[in-house]
Amino acid sequence: MASGKKRVIIENVQPQVDGGLYPAKRSVGERVDVTAAIFGDGHDHIRGEVLYKKQGAKEWARVELIPTYNDEWQASFYVSEKGNYIFTIQAWIDHFETWYDGFKKKALAKVNVTVELAEGVLLLQRLGKTNSSLLSIARKLEDKNQDAAIAYVLSDEFAHIVHQNPLRDNETKYDQEFLVQVEHRKANFSAWYEFFPRSSSLDSGKHGNFNDCIRLLPRIAAMGFDVLYFPPIHPIGKVNRKGKNNNVKSQPGEPGSPWAIGSDEGGHKSILPALGTLEDFKRLVAEARKLGIDIAMDIAFQCAPDHPYVTEHPDWFKQRPDGSIQYAENPPKKYQDIYPFNFESDDWQNLWEELKSVFFYWIEQGVTIFRIDNPHTKPIPFWQWVIAEVQKVHPDIIFLSEAFTRPKIMASLAKVGFTQSYTYFTWRVSKQELMEYMNDLVFGQSRNYFRPNFWPNTPDILPYHLQHQGENIFILRYALAATLSSNYGVYGPPYEFGENNPIEGKEEYYNSEKYEIRHYDWKRTNRLTDIMSLLNKVRKENAALQSTWNLQFCPIENGQIIAYLKATDDLSNIILVVVNLDPNNTQHGYVQLPKAKLRLSEKINVKLHDLVTDEHYTWTQEWNYVHLNPHKMPFHLFKVEIHESNM
Repeated sequence: MASGKKRVIIENVQPQVDGGLYPAKRSVGERVDVTAAIFGDGHDHIRGEVLYKKQGAKEWARVELIPTYNDEWQASFYVSEKGNYIFTIQAWIDHFETWYDGFKKKALAKVNVTVELAEGVLLLQRLGKTNSSLLSIARKLEDKNQDAAIAYVLSDEFAHIVHQNPLRDNETKYDQEFLVQVEHRKANFSAWYEFFPRSSSLDSGKHGNFNDCIRLLPRIAAMGFDVLYFPPIHPIGKVNRKGKNNNVKSQPGEPGSPWAIGSDEGGHKSILPALGTLEDFKRLVAEARKLGIDIAMDIAFQCAPDHPYVTEHPDWFKQRPDGSIQYAENPPKKYQDIYPFNFESDDWQNLWEELKSVFFYWIEQGVTIFRIDNPHTKPIPFWQWVIAEVQKVHPDIIFLSEAFTRPKIMASLAKVGFTQSYTYFTWRVSKQELMEYMNDLVFGQSRNYFRPNFWPNTPDILPYHLQHQGENIFILRYALAATLSSNYGVYGPPYEFGENNPIEGKEEYYNSEKYEIRHYDWKRTNRLTDIMSLLNKVRKENAALQSTWNLQFCPIENGQIIAYLKATDDLSNIILVVVNLDPNNTQHGYVQLPKAKLRLSEKINVKLHDLVTDEHYTWTQEWNYVHLNPHKMPFHLFKVEIHESNM
């Protein structure tokens, strides 16, 4: 039977994911906001605190819970190390504070408080058993000059004593401890640049290789990217090889799709010979790391018809009644060059173990980031198992989920272990769409497990709003991706050089690089190159842009302009972004500063420095005029400085 003296009820403790089935996610240095509904019977005062510690630590750290409204309470703590933290809540009826509140009301109403002073003495004497300094305080309440005793109890000094010395009778501790998984900083802050290594050659008509990629590393580093992502680097199937523009018949010399993995040259643990050797790849990884760049490897668990797995383990694939193996389909699309694994195979355990070994093999070669192709087409329990197995040995490995699929499946993949996830940002265009989507990501339940990674394009997707458009739309979409989300990426050369030619009626590139080797003038830069480089520099220099979770939209009456603020908790770094969503026309309007957030007084004096155009402004009002000509620059990126007299 529960103790009848415990009168506090604790409900709906957050953050938690599915009742604690999965851990909430944070990265090093992030804040954990804990909330709960806490209440009890009657009018007695409740006090509460969050208990938290690094898993394995002996002692709990404590932080006071503060009531907000409607019996909701809140407290925060910061996670400073990688690993798992645990937290819970305890609360109690504080009879000392209850007495104090009643005493003040009676004393101020000129009610006789002789008995109340005596009660206060008894309470202080109880507290004095563990804090002897309170015994001298008790004696002050016994002062023969009752007016002096009353004045002392009503003083600020005594209010501080009450707050700092709670009476902890009959504490109620929540019956569950919750896990917070804390990952390293790059899990929450990264900039990805994607290109095909076979298109890395400076010479037209020549197949690129890893040595060519090494020569391009200074260019990528100068642009400020810290992740270089390659599509699959494995041997490409020769049977049913796709030709240009996804033609079902390839012509002699056509390279095929890198996602059709495996041939007589090897499989998932092999490298396409034209790209170089394993030693070449390891040298590329090492040279990239010297420049602060991690190589992200594409893992696509599927096979070309001539992959060694097909002959060695035919039971890992779905056999059709006519004796053929089922190739991949997404009707009406057909992928004759790809065989999906049959995860319902009777030999599924050996299949799982072999796929796990692929990760460990490439980790041994120096890879620390994996972009997983179409994880939603493989069983979610497999991902939960394999990610846990990998991170048990290598806890800093990052897994990016390329799952453009239904929301609940995307959410489940994030819950079971994926570090970051592709998102619907690619298709969120209007102001209303962007605001609704961002508010859902930042303030919805998924905040505790889903880390977005924003991509304005991919090799698979040339969204309609980029098709046949000029550089303004490329600039503004890039600015949105890089400032709304702390993790973002771009399919680099086509975006950087403004490729906008689709297969008509589809969101696909015409002459897609997925099926052919492209040649880029890697020595050329343009306006967008400069803006990408500058934005990455600004991101690295401003902590406010290194989190997705500190977003606050600012009202502006123009539906074609979106404005949002990002700030560190201590307001030492404040960024205001204003974007003209109309790539063709000048837009203007008045943006409202969030006075409460910025702790502004009525006398406003705010300095703004546009970190892109290097223009300076002073705002002295709550509502301020902005004017954005997209042909000059479709966005403002203001660093905000608040004069001390405002605060």
